[in-house]
Amino acid sequence: MRLFTVDAFTNVPFKGNPAAVCVLDKPLTEAAYIDIAQEMNLSETAFLYEEDGRYRLRWFTPTLEIDLCGHATLATAKILFEKFNVTKDILEFNTRSGLLTVKKKGNQLEMDFPIGKTQPENPNDAILEAFLGEKPINVHSDKDWCLVEVSHSDLIRHLKPQFELLKKHSKKKFIITAKSSDKDYDFVSRMFAPDFGIDEDPVTGSAHCYLANYWSEKLSKNSLIGYQASKRGGVVVCEVLNNGRVLLSGDCVIMAELLVEWDWN
Repeated sequence: MRLFTVDAFTNVPFKGNPAAVCVLDKPLTEAAYIDIAQEMNLSETAFLYEEDGRYRLRWFTPTLEIDLCGHATLATAKILFEKFNVTKDILEFNTRSGLLTVKKKGNQLEMDFPIGKTQPENPNDAILEAFLGEKPINVHSDKDWCLVEVSHSDLIRHLKPQFELLKKHSKKKFIITAKSSDKDYDFVSRMFAPDFGIDEDPVTGSAHCYLANYWSEKLSKNSLIGYQASKRGGVVVCEVLNNGRVLLSGDCVIMAELLVEWDWN
């Protein structure tokens, strides 16, 4: 096993979203996945091994396995291309969200993900209004996700989240977003998931599956640039396709390879 830490959706160290990437020779026990993810104590740890000419890829928070993680997938591709010298043009991953691919595109990596589709909800939501300090413009949802549009990107940047409020809500993952006041970006967002052990995720690829679709419809454009305004910050380049998919692109910085001295079997 080789274990790395990678800052994703950035080309600058200590920015973007840190992920752990664990490259295996074979699957581990379910308990071992959780133990390692807890030890790494990052929002996600990616585990992968070769399987039938592709890679089996799984993602774990410190508490549970999740269905989709963008930044840890980007980090995994960075490791395979640069540390394992994989020469394939396109990396293929078997995941809980189906087949995902990543390819090099200039100095960035481009992920092909399923697009996220939401349904409108009643914006009269007392918990969200208390959390934001204002009534949302729009509230959309899908499964555990809740996408909330607010009046101005400054609200997002200066928001001081009260996580106990979100834990009272029926949804579990919250994307707060607004049209960007900065001409370099189309939209701004932050993402919170305290029930999943992630109070705030620095830069969230899976959230941009929803954000790209939402803002593409609102702004009538298929190519967008999103900025996730966490303390670390990160940029996600998005392209909405007409086949139910979205391309998410970004860069990564490999931060460390860790010496593993424990027995994980």
